[in-house]
Formats: sequence, C-alpha cells, structure tokens
Amino acid sequence: MTKQILEQNRQSWDKVAHHFNGVDALPSYGPFAKTEDELRLFADMENKRVLDIGYGSGHSLLYMAGKGASELWGVDISEEQRKAAEETLSNLTPKLYCAPMEEDIGLPKEYFDCVYSIYAIGWTTDLAQTFQLIYSYLKQGGRFIFSWDHPLYPHVRSQNGKIYLHGSYQQEETEVYGAFKGEDAPMVIHKRKMSTYINELIKAGFTIEAVIESEVSSNFDFAEGEVSDRYYSLYKARKFPTTMIIKAVKKG
Repeated sequence: MTKQILEQNRQSWDKVAHHFNGVDALPSYGPFAKTEDELRLFADMENKRVLDIGYGSGHSLLYMAGKGASELWGVDISEEQRKAAEETLSNLTPKLYCAPMEEDIGLPKEYFDCVYSIYAIGWTTDLAQTFQLIYSYLKQGGRFIFSWDHPLYPHVRSQNGKIYLHGSYQQEETEVYGAFKGEDAPMVIHKRKMSTYINELIKAGFTIEAVIESEVSSNFDFAEGEVSDRYYSLYKARKFPTTMIIKAVKKG
C-alpha cells in the first residue's frame, strides 16, 4: 500500500508542480506564518552543508545559497519539481535527487550541518523512518528545522465567519483528495497529531529546541483579513495558527 501511495502522489505532484513555483519557500515558513527574517531559527549559514527535504521549485535552496551555504543538496519525489529546481538553481551546483524522503538512497551520513523541510514533511508515509534518516544525515550538533500545517488546522473549518472543528483530531488516518489544485491529481496524505511529530523526533534521538505555533507575520499587520471560508485565510490565521515550526538538534 505504501508503494502505491508514493507512486500515486509522485504522479500527482508531477501534474501540479507548476502551481508551487516559488510557493512555500524560505524565508516563508507557510501561509501567513512568521518568516525566517522574524524567527531567525537558522542563524549563520556561511559555509554550511544543507539538505532540503521536499525542495520543490528550489527557491529555499536559492535562499540558502544567498546566506552563504557551501553545499546545496535536496530530495523531492517529483521529477517535474526537480526540473523546476534545476532551472531556479541554474547558476549553482546543487545535488538534487528525485526520490521519496522515507527511502534511504545513500545520502552521506553525519555530513550535513542543517537539514530542513518547508511544508513538505507531512507528506511522508513513514514519519519514524523519515526522522531516523534525517538524524543519520546530520553531524553532531546539526540542526533539523521543519514547518507543516498545524496538526489541528485541517480540522478547522469556517462557515460565514464562524469557525468550528470538523472530524476527529484524535484519529490519525490517511485522507484522500480526489483533485488537488483543481486538477486530476489524486493525493493521499496522513493526518497526525502534534504529539506524534514530537515523540517521533525524540525516538529518533533529537533534542527539541523550539516548537512554534506561528502567529501571523508582521507582513500582514496592515491587511484587513476580511471574513473568508477559504482553507488558508488571514481571517482564520489570526484566530488559529496555520503552521507549526519545529527546531531540533542532534546532540553528541
């Protein structure tokens, strides 16, 4: 079943990749969330080796290059995303792989100063395996920073401005989207609780340094945020965080 989900998602990401060119990439952590410019979780990236899990169109790696990173590596399930990232990074020399994040493809162990993932980690079909692999890639003292939908956010609905919870947060399960971004691109995604992310990080060996349930970025201070029932909206984000951001460290 896992292989079927991965293959289905790979095919669908190839179809919808063009919708995400430059979207959900550093310095942004997610829709309406505080940015890296505000949170400063990465600190000095000069001469650092970085690995991007779910690199998408490559814009987060481009951001890292601008911060002085010495080596740019990335893993993404979509071949179309790799093509987009290669174009974005055409003046650089990244090492980009097309593979599932939960698969050991022989990336160097205890090599990277920083592994990060911007709005991609939740697509994994095996969270424990993914975190264990990421832990193995990092040097002692290396950092892992990732953002994803706040685990309660998929249950937050809005109707005529009234916000309510839908479904069971307690029940972790897969959800099937018949059409993603309005295209014939069915996707399967796992719903997990906040505690699951935290506990799997701990089991993998990480020390957690920060868990951020992000407030709205100051970039939207002067935006009105009119009532909206869209999945992501400034109106909802001001009442409930869209995004969680976690920083963990591999300590010796």
